[in-house]
Amino acid sequence: MSTEDTITKVTMPKWGLSMKSGKITSWFVAEGDEVAEGDELADIDTDKITGVLESPVPGVVRRVLAETNEDAPVGATIALIAPADVPEELIDEAARAAREELDSGAVDEVAGPALGAVRVDGRTLSYATLGTAAETVLLVHGYGGDKNSWLFVQEPLSARATVHAIDLPGHGDSTKDVGDGSLDTLAGAVAGFLDQQGIERVHVVGHSLGGAVATAAAAREPGRIASLTLVAPAGYGDQINADYLRGFARASSRRELKPHLTQLFADPGHVTRQLTDDLMKFKRLDGVQQALDSLLGTLLDGDRPGIDAAGLLQEFTGPVRVVWGRADQVLPAANAAALEGRAQIAYVDNAGHMVHMEQPSAVVDAVAGALDG
Repeated sequence: MSTEDTITKVTMPKWGLSMKSGKITSWFVAEGDEVAEGDELADIDTDKITGVLESPVPGVVRRVLAETNEDAPVGATIALIAPADVPEELIDEAARAAREELDSGAVDEVAGPALGAVRVDGRTLSYATLGTAAETVLLVHGYGGDKNSWLFVQEPLSARATVHAIDLPGHGDSTKDVGDGSLDTLAGAVAGFLDQQGIERVHVVGHSLGGAVATAAAAREPGRIASLTLVAPAGYGDQINADYLRGFARASSRRELKPHLTQLFADPGHVTRQLTDDLMKFKRLDGVQQALDSLLGTLLDGDRPGIDAAGLLQEFTGPVRVVWGRADQVLPAANAAALEGRAQIAYVDNAGHMVHMEQPSAVVDAVAGALDG
């Protein structure tokens, strides 16, 4: 390997299907800093939400090329990391080429997830796939979410697995009909997706309602599920924020919706106008209100949880990992006690219910641990 090969280009990531560029709002490192793989390098503002860019390799930050508050197209080199012994002239040469690329905007287009759809029980299920590795991961979102909620998780996992993010019935680009809205219906949709894709073995990751769905799918076909990673899952413990769920379902304007969305995050600053607008557009689609109301009846029994995923988990003997934000206001982290002794539990600081968006590395690490066996 030549010394040039040891220079790693840190590029503007593609988080989500619509992302074309990002703005570096702050750098956490400076030139000359030594970093480990996974260390936080910068905050990046997208059209959806602010995310943290992590170092892809260990080494020394030799050049920071994109300035704070500078927009950079997806795929553009924004920093260089290399061992300390790589000559300065080689770093200078790589930096000049990268800066010229940034200034011209002539950056090769970065392919995002491939979109697809399958038919299951008369419903169209939309999905996005990234990666081509032999291992397979399926990401299942929560109530009112969609496949794009995994934007900070799908990309890093795709380096080592084929990663599918699915839209459950009633959500995203899938059919809005949810039938009886039961957990069994949703788990059947997941099983049908796996059938349609010819997936015989899969690591399933589920958030919130998606965590209960993942558990139910594992109970149906335990031999098919290689592992479960549950992110603030519904159906465990007895604490649930019924007011949030009802408020989210009933909100009919941006003004009504935003206060509920702030309960999803430890840092309410993550609730951007774009995020609120996108959710209001979703809620106004034909069939969405009926779907949300039906699923609300599954999630709640009065003011108490309406799902017993813990009972279903008894049918699954494979490995289980749990990731829970300590500041979760929707399904408090105290619910994780119901999984003690059965799962490897990680409590995450500075994260609320959307821990996979606020602290995605915690989820990526958990899934990577499952892939490693």
